[in-house]
Amino acid sequence: MLPGSSALLANATGPSESQLEKLVIGNLIPLHVCLAAFTWIMHDYFVTLENEIRYIWPQPFNFSKFMFLWIRYYSITLLLFDVIQIHVFARPGVPSPGLCVAMDTIIRVVGAVSLWSVEIVMQLRVYAIYGCSKRVAAFNLFLFLGSMAGFMWILVFNHSRRAAVIANFVDLGLPGCPSVHSGIEWAQWVPATAFEGMLFVFALGKTFESSLTSLRTGKRVSLYELLLRDNILYFFAVAALLVFNNLMVVTITHIPWFSYGPFHAAVGIMTSRMLINLRKATSVTDSGIDIDLATGSEPGAPGSQTLTIQRRRNKDANETSAEGTGGGTLVFARGQEDSGV
Repeated sequence: MLPGSSALLANATGPSESQLEKLVIGNLIPLHVCLAAFTWIMHDYFVTLENEIRYIWPQPFNFSKFMFLWIRYYSITLLLFDVIQIHVFARPGVPSPGLCVAMDTIIRVVGAVSLWSVEIVMQLRVYAIYGCSKRVAAFNLFLFLGSMAGFMWILVFNHSRRAAVIANFVDLGLPGCPSVHSGIEWAQWVPATAFEGMLFVFALGKTFESSLTSLRTGKRVSLYELLLRDNILYFFAVAALLVFNNLMVVTITHIPWFSYGPFHAAVGIMTSRMLINLRKATSVTDSGIDIDLATGSEPGAPGSQTLTIQRRRNKDANETSAEGTGGGTLVFARGQEDSGV
């Protein structure tokens, strides 16, 4: 929420000059930030495109490949939509009460689709590191559906009151729809934040368990431990971004509204890099072993193996391979033949 916006809502005669200045500045910030966010995600796209072509494209089309491509290109499309929408609405005469209310809801829904896609991937990773536990999967699915229901309820509640909130500001000639917030808009992303926090706790618990085991046995880093470290890093980062989103609409923080652009870009970049890094660590093998997103094996189960990362250098390229060693450590996913690697 913009500083002083609560006072503006109570001011029936309209904002003062200083308050109007704050409103204008609040609307100009997203105009510039969304461009920076779009530039960021496009820069990262071209930086990582070679790895995408090398490690993702040769895979047979399966669920993990679909989720990568969906998150990767939906995020870019979403940032492009942000840029076009914000700059078109900044043109004089374009914003109207009805259009602003509708677009406010649409922006939140398309952003939620991006976040929910990422959380599906996160759930599958937790499912894998917990030995494909159906109880863990069912519990997380229940929380996931609950967070979606909570998001939709808050969205409908805020939508029904949005027109009254912006009524005094739409006709002020601001560059875009008014960046004012009230009611329980601050709670819009709280259900998703709580769910992401729970996934983080699941990953953190396994990290402690894995770290203690490694310290006791003196083992080198395995693919399983690499997976756990990635979980901690990316789960925490997504949760932190959600917390920051909530803080932007709370008056006492005085944090200006940056738009959802940086959040959309960061979530898309982090998830794409996470999946590329995992694929990169396991794709180049003499036997063509592939690691799928949502499969795994129990410790001690027939065919169970620990995958250990080894790097080989030659003058042509750096190669990364996953070497199987018999044992009872849970692996992230079962090996499968992939002739395209």
